[in-house]
Amino acid sequence: MFAENIEEHLTIGQLAPEFLLYTEVERGFSKETITKYRDCLRQVQKHCGDLAVAQFSKTTLLELKQAMLAKSLSINRQISILLAFKSFLLYLKKEKQLSVLDPESIKAPRRPRKDVSYLTVDEVNRFVSSIKMTNAHGGVYLPGLRFRALVEAILGSAMRISEVLSLNRNQINAKMAETKIVGKGRKERVAFFTDQALHWIRQYLDTRTDKSPALFICQDGVSRLKRTDIWRPFRRYRRLSGIEKKVTPHLLRHTAATQLLFNGCPIGHIKEILGHERLETTCRYYLGLDHRAAKAAHRKYLVYRPETT
Repeated sequence: MFAENIEEHLTIGQLAPEFLLYTEVERGFSKETITKYRDCLRQVQKHCGDLAVAQFSKTTLLELKQAMLAKSLSINRQISILLAFKSFLLYLKKEKQLSVLDPESIKAPRRPRKDVSYLTVDEVNRFVSSIKMTNAHGGVYLPGLRFRALVEAILGSAMRISEVLSLNRNQINAKMAETKIVGKGRKERVAFFTDQALHWIRQYLDTRTDKSPALFICQDGVSRLKRTDIWRPFRRYRRLSGIEKKVTPHLLRHTAATQLLFNGCPIGHIKEILGHERLETTCRYYLGLDHRAAKAAHRKYLVYRPETT
């Protein structure tokens, strides 16, 4: 009992490192998610002070929400901070049996529904066609070929950029056109490739003379390609293609998902291809996008026929 009382006087800042370690080891959260949680908890400390966890009350919660509104934080940012803090309190309550504010009392604002942005087929063709493939001497421009293979890998699999960059060459089963990956939340799943994606990956690998196991590597032939290495070519080729949308790896993933939908793929299969844990996540993003199918269904099914006797 005495130990519990002592811990209840510890502050958010003192208990946060243990919570973040727990999310990594026991919950299997990615490094990106842990970094996001760390930042969100720091925002709570910034707005409320580094309170002892037992001192955080409903009034403090209202003050936190008021401070976020005063700072004009976006709805998505507010939601992230509140949900991260809710997870922190759940950990303190369930794992450490501390007397803290009921986590269920934390209600995040409703997330506004946003239109999913994606590239049209014409925009996809313009973007990939803008990628520089030859050098001044007429030979292969390796950075361009590597980027084309990366873009085609996302468009042809709908994988997350973190999943694509984590791949090793020996993970790809070209005969089966698939690969086993460890996705979000450290969940293993099988991802599939189109023939076009495999073609460009093969073209890229055929130019490689290094021994690195990584599917995508930096110019040094040793280091695995990282997120920070790809933003410049994405910006460059978006500009060269004349596309106004902000082209990112996630936009390409959305593009692959919307093409599946527009071509009649059942939403349950799209869920599996994307690696979503819950069907409602897939539905929230993609149902309602295919207006052509909705109009055809309207014409087909909204018919007032006389009843037969």
